[in-house]
Amino acid sequence: MNICQWCYNPAMVYDFRGFKEASDKATEWLKSEYTGLRTGRATPSILDNISVEAYGSKMAINQVASISVSDSKSLLITPWDKTVAAEIDRAIREANLGLSVSTDSQGVRVSFPELTTDRRALLIKTAKEKLEEARIKVRNERQKVLNDIDKSESWDDEKKRLKNDLQKLVDESNKKLDELQERKEKEISE
Repeated sequence: MNICQWCYNPAMVYDFRGFKEASDKATEWLKSEYTGLRTGRATPSILDNISVEAYGSKMAINQVASISVSDSKSLLITPWDKTVAAEIDRAIREANLGLSVSTDSQGVRVSFPELTTDRRALLIKTAKEKLEEARIKVRNERQKVLNDIDKSESWDDEKKRLKNDLQKLVDESNKKLDELQERKEKEISE
């Protein structure tokens, strides 16, 4: 049985997994960038990227101590080995995060000073710049997929359907990014 090539067009199936993975990576990247933006509230995640010289190698602070929130403006870092306290203190000071650090009998205390209006505005501006970087990553990935769709030998109606499906995924991704930015902006403003 011969089927007319013009009469039979199986629906073109496009695998959007690559786009979804790239958009998820952009979202995770933005989350990571936002944890590094210090707000007026004490959050242990601000220390995630700080390494301490301990036992002959560089280690994350949470690998040599427990970190707890004392109150809304301070953290208490309790080293499992008291000899590491001085190294934790030094590493936090050298990270230059604008935090006050002191060592006492319980461990290392980290205080988060009140943010000035100018500093809040600067942090909000930085958060918006990071959001735009994440959106650019999503747009670049969208462009790759659009190029693939345009190169396909599918019918125009099918290409249009795939482009609409892609736009829905882009809108969904941008919505997640916007929600992250709105939460961070609210956190900075409080």
